[in-house]
Amino acid sequence: MARGVKRAFDIGFALAGLVVLSPLILAVSLVVRWRLGSPVLFRQRRTGMGGRPFWVLKFRTMTDKRDRRGELLPDHKRLTRLGRLLRKLSLDEIPQLINVLRGDMSIVGPRPLLPKYDLWYTPNERRRFDVRPGITGLAQIAGRNTVGWSVRLSLDVEYVERCSLWLDSRIILQTVKVVFAREGVADPRALMSDLDEERSEAMTDELILDAKARQLLRAG
Repeated sequence: MARGVKRAFDIGFALAGLVVLSPLILAVSLVVRWRLGSPVLFRQRRTGMGGRPFWVLKFRTMTDKRDRRGELLPDHKRLTRLGRLLRKLSLDEIPQLINVLRGDMSIVGPRPLLPKYDLWYTPNERRRFDVRPGITGLAQIAGRNTVGWSVRLSLDVEYVERCSLWLDSRIILQTVKVVFAREGVADPRALMSDLDEERSEAMTDELILDAKARQLLRAG
């Protein structure tokens, strides 16, 4: 019943958000199309509730510039001034309201992460998959992209343990404050390391899910 109420809240909030923000959505779409070209929306595979993959939607913030070998340049070299602004104001996340309507995401929950990280969670951290991933969450109001991986993942688990509409309401209100105050926004040129890179450097049996996963990782 609690999940049904939360789902109804998500649908209502997402519909209202799309209606209220429609002028802003149109304006951002036109600017992105003008400055970065097509497509306006960026799709990326993420892991959702129950470990199921889905396509997360965002406004495009980077170019498609490539090196002489035809390979994409690193993210920080393709991120534009417009993209940095969209990220600072969290405007690039607005299309995820569509993900909420589809049932891929919730308004509040652990942020959906890349599938390549799936082998690197501890058993306790995998509890983040017990709920739908969210547009915002405890980690986002605690410091956004300045919070280290271990803290972020522990906050995800804390949310799962304390999940309620009251907590969701508090997180949403705090998110608005954080976004407008631009709190916890790190320099995009100094991005934190990827979870798999960070944990592979200090790999211990406790960080890997099971014996099969350890064997696969050690075999490369």
